[in-house]
Amino acid sequence: MPSISAVIAMLVAAVLLMGSPGPATMSLAASGAAFGIRPVVPYLCGICIGTAGVLLIVATGVTGLALSMPGVTSLIVAVAGAYILFLAWKIATAPPPTQAAHDDEAPSIFGGLLLAIANPKAYAAIGAVYSSSVLLDGRLLEDAVVKVALLSFVIVAANSVWLLFGAGLAGLLRRPKAGRVLNLVFAGLLVASFALSVLL
Repeated sequence: MPSISAVIAMLVAAVLLMGSPGPATMSLAASGAAFGIRPVVPYLCGICIGTAGVLLIVATGVTGLALSMPGVTSLIVAVAGAYILFLAWKIATAPPPTQAAHDDEAPSIFGGLLLAIANPKAYAAIGAVYSSSVLLDGRLLEDAVVKVALLSFVIVAANSVWLLFGAGLAGLLRRPKAGRVLNLVFAGLLVASFALSVLL
């Protein structure tokens, strides 16, 4: 049984690193503001499933092997960058919160999967939290299972909070001009967060 203090320390680090602004969290907030909660739930599921996949890749040590192959890192960044620009355009041009957005305009579950798997911040944040925490000393498999379970909970909780945050802002901004400005700001923040995650 892991100590409560070790679990709390890992969860605090996970929330601070994995829940901080980044491409996935900013895209969820922006999509929530642009489209509301219900149309974005599939995208949220895609982000959570994809990020859990990143967690499993980190836990099994595949990350280092894959990223050591020539060209893989550049390809991942290029694919993620292209999708981020596409998503930023969709958010910037989405109807203001006062107008009904069609469900098919919101990002899809596959878009969420793509962004999560190609998100540089996810690998850095999850890698930092996973490798710096030992919950069950000397029991590698059990330690990995407990960490994956706890970090999966943080993934779902943090991403859900960002979606709710964005949707809450949309509810406050009912004027078309304010809604348009909000969409443009979120689109800009999305692109900026991706650029920062690549540079850092």
